[in-house]
Amino acid sequence: MDIKQLNNDEIKVQMLKALADETRLQIVRMLRDVEGELNCGEIGERIHISKSTAAYHFKTLREAGLTSTRKDSRCKYVRLRTDTFREYLPGFLDSL
Repeated sequence: MDIKQLNNDEIKVQMLKALADETRLQIVRMLRDVEGELNCGEIGERIHISKSTAAYHFKTLREAGLTSTRKDSRCKYVRLRTDTFREYLPGFLDSL
């Protein structure tokens, strides 16, 4: 489901479900700390997860509107959507 079609409470529930996982919190924290984007493979290596597991977590975060993904040739890069955090979960990133 497209997050833009949900109401405010439904969006927050979707986001909180995505954040209710330790691995995804690690990914969010890592992206917050670099204040930019990271290669998907690099993130997986840093937190010691397989490519398929990483892909699942990236998809969950992206579908919740918390990250965006950019493809460059064969590499994918992930970036936090800080605008989404500011709008729906203000102060959350500072609490990590």
